[in-house]
Amino acid sequence: MKAIRVQKAGGPEELELTTVPDPSPGPGQVLVAVKAAGVNPFEVYRREGKYPGSEFPWAPGVDGAGNVEAVGQGVNTLSAGDRVWFAGALTGSYAEKSVTPEATTHPLPEPVTFAQGAALGVPFGTAYHGLFQRGGGKAGETLLVHGASGGVGIAAVELAALAGLTVIGTASTDRGRALIKDHGAKFAFDHSDPNYLDQIREAAGEQGVALILEMLANVNLPKDLTILTKFGRVVVIGSRGPVEIDPRVTMGNELSILGMSLNNATAEQIVESHAAINRGLANGTIKPVVGREFTLADAPAAQEAVMQPGAYGKIVVVP
Repeated sequence: MKAIRVQKAGGPEELELTTVPDPSPGPGQVLVAVKAAGVNPFEVYRREGKYPGSEFPWAPGVDGAGNVEAVGQGVNTLSAGDRVWFAGALTGSYAEKSVTPEATTHPLPEPVTFAQGAALGVPFGTAYHGLFQRGGGKAGETLLVHGASGGVGIAAVELAALAGLTVIGTASTDRGRALIKDHGAKFAFDHSDPNYLDQIREAAGEQGVALILEMLANVNLPKDLTILTKFGRVVVIGSRGPVEIDPRVTMGNELSILGMSLNNATAEQIVESHAAINRGLANGTIKPVVGREFTLADAPAAQEAVMQPGAYGKIVVVP
């Protein structure tokens, strides 16, 4: 089969399209003929050797969607021919076929495209973990999603709106802000506007912003701390470098800065988040957004695109 492999740390040119033997599912595993695979920023850091546990050679890609081709011993929830979405691919999802765990491979309802299915595992799993399991988001609170037009941001907007939070999102383009509002945000602001913090304060009103999901902490964290209400929390989902803050800003209102990584989610937390995703797919309340599709051969360009500003939905590769 055709698959992307990375032999050593480096730039996007290290994503090599090659031919490898077809994988086989073991006990409790599923072989999926991949129709679309998600592209995620952490995979860029992993390719560069900057992500914890980076080792080579490496088969990139953890989430995707496709058709079940075969199942391993003991698998009884899925069978050959089923449409599925998956997370936690064991053999990499930038490939024509991938072995996935049964526990994190789920039916994909017919109205949902394979590309949309590839936009579920990491984006919605990350958004759910940050919003509820780390951030403790509750109905009635006001949430700011800082950088809300990308895959994780749109997922967070949808999940928060469904859970009864008032959602404020930011994006740098008119198109992105329209997308945010279409998916459940009450307000959408341009974070490149010099006055956007004042606009957020006015929109939040007396209640204030209780929770922030932050996609670029190295740029925004100091500003985030100035708009949180008492006992407010900011969950750091993404950061691309160091940042300097004054810890005293956190003291008066007892603010919390919470880091998160989906890799640290427990098995129980993953079950919870995937159940929520599956409920949303079944009733049509979750509507993943695919911004761009690339061929498998264009995986280097896909990884470059996922790091560009002006994010709009999920980027996927299609074998």
